[in-house]
Amino acid sequence: MLGGFQNIPKIPELKKRILMTLLLLIVYRIGVHVPTPGIDREALASFFAQAKSTLLGLFDMFSGGALEHLSVFALGIMPYISASIILQLLTVVSPHLERLSKEGEAGRRKITQYTRYGTIILSIIQGFGISVGLERMTGPAGEMIALNPGLSFKIMTVITLTAGTAFIMWLGEQITERGIGNGISLVIFAGVVSGMPTAIINTLRLLRTGEIAIFLILILVAVMIVVVGVVVFVERGQRRLPVQYPKRVMGRKMYGGQSTHLPLRVNTAGVIPPIFASSILMFPLTIANFMPKPWIELYPWLQNITDSLHPGRLIYSILYVAFIVFFCYFYTAVTFNPVDIADNMKKYGGYIPGIRPGKKTAEYIDKVLTRITLGGAVYVSAVCVLPTILTSKFNVPFYFGGTALLIVVGVAMDTASQIESHLLTRQYEGFLKKARVKGRH
Repeated sequence: MLGGFQNIPKIPELKKRILMTLLLLIVYRIGVHVPTPGIDREALASFFAQAKSTLLGLFDMFSGGALEHLSVFALGIMPYISASIILQLLTVVSPHLERLSKEGEAGRRKITQYTRYGTIILSIIQGFGISVGLERMTGPAGEMIALNPGLSFKIMTVITLTAGTAFIMWLGEQITERGIGNGISLVIFAGVVSGMPTAIINTLRLLRTGEIAIFLILILVAVMIVVVGVVVFVERGQRRLPVQYPKRVMGRKMYGGQSTHLPLRVNTAGVIPPIFASSILMFPLTIANFMPKPWIELYPWLQNITDSLHPGRLIYSILYVAFIVFFCYFYTAVTFNPVDIADNMKKYGGYIPGIRPGKKTAEYIDKVLTRITLGGAVYVSAVCVLPTILTSKFNVPFYFGGTALLIVVGVAMDTASQIESHLLTRQYEGFLKKARVKGRH
């Protein structure tokens, strides 16, 4: 790996792409600290200190702390992610979008354009909702968070937040085009990783004051290394179905006859299931956080429901795992169609040895995918429940695991793979050393 890093400066194009990526990410992190006008910062910080277990806490994690400070990037890239997911789901039910998805590069460009429009629309809606919520929010002492509530405040907030999201979307596209890695994923990665220095400083402070033992820190470091290793192993895990293509004679030449495979990922759905599951479970807490306190005191059952849905409670954990398993199967079924795969294989003469082409092949692929998706769902559930166990049982002072860990490891692996391909195409040694087997006669 060290040899791979040493080879990066030898490729001007790769070095330029990496520098461009770092520069654009620095611009993003600077924008996180540019405040939205008309907000009482201290009152807002006090409010967010009590709202970490709500949807606001989830969105704040993806925005890298921008929502907590209500900066111009407060909405983050979540509207773009939501628009992308909505379009993926609509592709299943909309014949027009389904045709576009099969038209190659031109169709993908059109879908990307629709995604941009959807992002702006969602940003306007969410920006208006935030502006209304800010006018109703108060700090611990009853002070108003919005300094000058009214129509002008709403318009200013909507324009500022929508422009911030549009700029982040542009940054992500520029990173993808001129940098290295997937731009949108790297923006999320930068937001999640930005909390690591604070977590390390807090842990060292607790260690210095004796509130946490050095032995526990060593155990946690060992657990973290093992968990990251497991995540890397499973994220790379595939079930490879052998596919055989027959030989074909065209003119005087013979084509085909090669053996290949159909890779089925263990975690096909990625980080979408825990995001959906967290959003659903945090929605009641978010609503309760905006409700007046007299209402909650008048209806004690509301307080009981919100208390049972806090992270760390047994009911929350059970529902969280159930939703993750459901969305793993649901999202896999939406994005991966065994019938289309089987039809394409049959069209080009491909077949799985021992399985009849067509319907039988689709049923076999679906059967294998169902089995490995269960393993992927169990793995995602275990990683996502891990932070709750560490926090509630061992009083760990930082967040480790869950959606953040899956995003960080996944994006790091994808970016490293792209750098690896740049190095290998120019015949430099990459990060991963290939084993060379020398035959003896």
